[in-house]
Amino acid sequence: MPTITMLYDAPRWEEKALIEAAKRKNVTLKAIECKDQYYNLAQINRAEYGDIVLQRCISYFRSLHLTALLEAHGVKVVNGLHEAIIAGNKLLTTLALIKAGVPTPKTMLAFTPQGSMAALNELGFPAVIKPVIGSWGRLLALVNDREAAEAVLEDREHMFPLYQVYYLQEKVNRPPRDIRAFVVGDKVVAAIYRVSADGSWRTNTSRGGKALNCPVTKEVEEICLKAARAVGEGVFGVDCMETADGLVVHEVNNTTEFRNSVPATGVDIPAHIIDYLVEKAK
Repeated sequence: MPTITMLYDAPRWEEKALIEAAKRKNVTLKAIECKDQYYNLAQINRAEYGDIVLQRCISYFRSLHLTALLEAHGVKVVNGLHEAIIAGNKLLTTLALIKAGVPTPKTMLAFTPQGSMAALNELGFPAVIKPVIGSWGRLLALVNDREAAEAVLEDREHMFPLYQVYYLQEKVNRPPRDIRAFVVGDKVVAAIYRVSADGSWRTNTSRGGKALNCPVTKEVEEICLKAARAVGEGVFGVDCMETADGLVVHEVNNTTEFRNSVPATGVDIPAHIIDYLVEKAK
């Protein structure tokens, strides 16, 4: 039986559930809190990381750079560097989805407020302005008209330059919910509806959205597998929205959370992840 090493920077419910799932399956899982660690870029002790590493750092940049270091020294990491780069950046994810023929909301790119306003005029209002890197619904702005957009863009101009990469997306006409599907390897193991707690347009469970079981229909399975494969291979949370023309994918998550999804679906998602890691380690 292979040895799994899990890297984390905060002991969330998910990481604890993964440790318990490994115990139930008699799989050796070593958890390493890596936030305060330091590393020699020229050499690492590969034996310290076992047969395969599960990357569970919350910090995208910590996860990205540590995964790059480990892979440079031949350590097998899930999710890998390629997947982390693509899934961690909404623009790169959208480009990958478009290339793979996955339906996705109409999205524009601009680099100045002037260019952004021109793009928004073409998209039409209401529209959504998103940071290319971010999670939990932070710094998303729904703009209903030109004045609201100008106010948001003015604020972004005084932020870190990353926030001046303007990712502008149509507001999809959908129910007050979206779908989060969990893809582990080549399987969609579970899915939930994320229902807005107050009828607002954001459905993130971190913002109070309610998780309800969503049947894994053929449509959900096909589009989510296609979206995950567009990004790479590993463990993903694929976010979809229901439209009159079918599902559209708006995000693929690299280090997905499932605290609310296990009780909502009755599916042992951490056990599926452990099984996948054991298979990948061979």
